[in-house]
Amino acid sequence: MPNRLAHETSPYLLQHANNPVDWYPWDKEALEKSKQEEKPIFLSIGYSACHWCHVMEHESFESQAIADYLNEHFVSIKVDREERPDLDQIYMNAVQLLTGHGGWPMSVFLTPELMPFFGGTYWPPTAGRGMPGFDQVLRAVVDAWENRREVALQQSRLLTERLQRIGLGSAESTEIPPGRVSMAVRQMEESFDPKHGGFGSAPKFPHTMNIDLLMRHFIDTRNEKLLPMVTTTLDKMAMGGIYDHLGGGFARYSVDEYWLVPHFEKMLYDNALLISNYVDAYRLTKNENYARVVKESCDYVLRDMTDQQGGFHSTEDADSEGEEGKFYVWTPAEVDQLLGDPLVAQRFRQVYDITESGNFEGHNIPRLKKPIAQYAQDFGTTEQELRDEMNRAREVLFNVRCQRIRPGKDDKILASWNGLMIEAFAKAGATFNEAAYIAAAKRAARFVLEQMTDDTDRLLHAYRHGQAKLPAYLDDYTYVASAMFALYEATFETEWLKHSQKLIDIAIEHFYDTESGGFFYTADDHEQLIARNKDFYDHSVPSGNGVAALVLAKLGKLLGSEKYLQLAEETISAAAEILQKHPIAAGQLLVAYDYLHQPGSEVVIAATDRPSCDELVHAIHKQYQPNTLFVLAIDGEHLGANLQPMISGKSPLNGQPTVYVCENFQCNAPVSAADYLAT
Repeated sequence: MPNRLAHETSPYLLQHANNPVDWYPWDKEALEKSKQEEKPIFLSIGYSACHWCHVMEHESFESQAIADYLNEHFVSIKVDREERPDLDQIYMNAVQLLTGHGGWPMSVFLTPELMPFFGGTYWPPTAGRGMPGFDQVLRAVVDAWENRREVALQQSRLLTERLQRIGLGSAESTEIPPGRVSMAVRQMEESFDPKHGGFGSAPKFPHTMNIDLLMRHFIDTRNEKLLPMVTTTLDKMAMGGIYDHLGGGFARYSVDEYWLVPHFEKMLYDNALLISNYVDAYRLTKNENYARVVKESCDYVLRDMTDQQGGFHSTEDADSEGEEGKFYVWTPAEVDQLLGDPLVAQRFRQVYDITESGNFEGHNIPRLKKPIAQYAQDFGTTEQELRDEMNRAREVLFNVRCQRIRPGKDDKILASWNGLMIEAFAKAGATFNEAAYIAAAKRAARFVLEQMTDDTDRLLHAYRHGQAKLPAYLDDYTYVASAMFALYEATFETEWLKHSQKLIDIAIEHFYDTESGGFFYTADDHEQLIARNKDFYDHSVPSGNGVAALVLAKLGKLLGSEKYLQLAEETISAAAEILQKHPIAAGQLLVAYDYLHQPGSEVVIAATDRPSCDELVHAIHKQYQPNTLFVLAIDGEHLGANLQPMISGKSPLNGQPTVYVCENFQCNAPVSAADYLAT
């Protein structure tokens, strides 16, 4: 008989619906049962693409003996961290305090008052590999609860007090010393791998917020050391096995320093953030390889991760047929048979490192050990001829791969992650003049606004199979607000600007801390938990406070709103201690700080009609100008009261598109489109 998870919509929870463990979702029934029966809660948090979550399920949660013990002594609650990041934040902090590290699956033991008193991550079912067995852990927790309960309760109270302090951050200082961006950049320089790109050693993650900050700081300083840190990292990732050379898109991270062997799961947010990085890097360098990576990755999302209604799905697993990476790897014999022509097959194997010994457990992950141009030189052919040949070969292998059993997919739609991907598509569509990408961004945006809101226009966090649920978190509001602003920048359609402003206004009303500044992760009317967090640190996604500050700064400058600019400053100041001590950990806040404090400009393009200025708009979208805001004013179009101060008195001269540039609170003389592009 299935347990209570059978009634959930989360694919991760549904994976556990037939476990013998008497799982509950996080709901009133489970929490009341714990109180009434005075049983501790076993809280297990994971997500559908998590390899070790699947392992622990198979080893422990499918074990009848372990299930019987859990059912007798605990109220067992299973949570999808992607649905309930609020719970994940609080109890991950607890596990890190208890053990010094964290990860998923996360396993936490709570009192009936939801206070944690013991926790960890993965445990094998019985002792082994230098770890205690899950069976031992359960017996020890039960022994402590039954025989030393007051000690456990005291531990839980002390731990909860620390969690509440951590959640609020420190308000000891609101002064941000100068040079925080430079300090973060120096820290990046110290950890940068000049040979393989990236920061630190294995495992290597794409530090997308830091790459963004490096590009901005390069524009600010023209420090010649910075751009190679960006380009080397992006080049090496695009050559490595972390990039899917057949289907496009990036895996979660690399287990080695070479970007060769990925943890094969593909996450929507990683691909969104990396697409944005590569778009900006293309704008900065005009490197056509970055354009290729962007288009292949966007096409992957459209093909494999887009819902019929327009929203974007969340993740693809690492595993298929019970093996990690099986979907993605090849043998030389497969390549030879499929490509037919011995010379083409030989070249493909050489270019993409397909060898008899293999580069991954006897099989091969396609990757480039050096650029295509160098292989072309080795083969005595032109780069374009070799690219064309390899493209045809990749298509053959891709079509065959499509017949394989695919990894599992988590097809729920999250407002926050959709915001990131909408922004990525908007930027890519504008930069490369790809109407399909703009259309996809608009369709997803309308889906979120129409299908993922309640009857008071508040956002809902998750959607699957016709059901939207869960009150939205700060990330949902700020990421979607940022996406709407990006859609405005890409299209100059003011409806998106209005949506951006409306969403940030709701965030201010329900999430902002009027006493200490900054935004809480949960709304003022959210379910009451043991702590209410403010999240200033970047993780695999940018901090909600960092995105809020940047959106407020952009809206403040564009609309001339002192309120928004002041709130942006206050939000950054609320993280002053973090920016003083660990600036590299808060790259998104530093991006917002840089935007507020570096010289910027507001540019109005005045034209009689849209076609007359299309060439100028396309040229502008190809430029990397992170501190410049653009407004398009077409004669006869009403842009709304908010933009009126910006466009007042600005009209096309002599019937030709005219550009008005304002910098540092003063406006320059208008210039023609040709003169503007020439500067």
